[in-house]
Amino acid sequence: MKKRYLLAGATGIIAGAVATKLLTRPREVSWPDSIDFIYHAEHSWFTTVDGARIHYQEAGDEEAPPILLIHGFISSTLIWDEVFLPLAQGGFRVVAPDLPGYGYSDKPRHAEYTIESQARAVIGLMDRLGIEQAALVGASYGGAIAAAIALDHPERVSRLVLVGTVSSDEPKKKLLLRMVRLPLIGDIVTPLFLGSRWALHKRMADVYQRLRIPVDEHKVDARHHLLATADTHRAMIRTVRRWSANRIFRDAHLVRQPTMLMWGEDDAHIPLEQGFRLRDEMPNARLVVFRNCGHLPPQEYPKQFVGMVSEFCKAEERTEPGTLEFKRRSSLRKR
Repeated sequence: MKKRYLLAGATGIIAGAVATKLLTRPREVSWPDSIDFIYHAEHSWFTTVDGARIHYQEAGDEEAPPILLIHGFISSTLIWDEVFLPLAQGGFRVVAPDLPGYGYSDKPRHAEYTIESQARAVIGLMDRLGIEQAALVGASYGGAIAAAIALDHPERVSRLVLVGTVSSDEPKKKLLLRMVRLPLIGDIVTPLFLGSRWALHKRMADVYQRLRIPVDEHKVDARHHLLATADTHRAMIRTVRRWSANRIFRDAHLVRQPTMLMWGEDDAHIPLEQGFRLRDEMPNARLVVFRNCGHLPPQEYPKQFVGMVSEFCKAEERTEPGTLEFKRRSSLRKR
């Protein structure tokens, strides 16, 4: 009987702690309260796309060839902080948006949060900025969005750079995403996981440990600041529950733009083998692999990333799209 009372008491304490966590989290990200966490704030702008306020960062000459940087799931413009200005200094007009539901952009309650809806938001932003065609650089889930744009609006895409890109529904099989998809359980687990600075620190520490440098605590705080709100949690839950990416691999053979696939050799989120599969399906694709690198080469090897993306995108000025011939597996290049 005593053990039963102890168990009931412990359960009550845990339930109370969870309820407190959910009820006391901030509802939305406040821009005025975020200045200390914003990288390259002087390049931040806002516009409206389909009724949603979109935050984006822009640098470089407006007449220069445009590059759009599209972040991935549970992310923001912050993942491009090391490469954003160097790409602009390399002769490009660089635009990096926070997708709807992410970062400092609006997180509409009734938004779809699908790959297709995010692709429409990117096209809408391009229209607002007067960009008829651009090179798209997409990371992870953002790679799926970039590929969807290339498939549905090929005239808007000059070149593709897909970084550890999502191309199927395989990620949904991971334990955490399976839990997020469950009614009620997902609504509790998601805030606890995304709102935990400790969990975020642990995930980021893996990257810093591989690079043998101290963890950037300010960057941990900046990311956590964006992941701790109720609006963000709702958007993430809806994204997972409406995740449908199988089309990307199924239709990869229809992507005609010159494409560079970039993968970390040690990518634990989207295994390198998926990069090989995509490379073999896409008629104008090459694959570049970074040694001793995880899921995000632009964060782990920014200098090399900028150099390779710049070289690839500047080739547009010398070669008409669709005429490049890339060698197959024997040409695998590693950094």
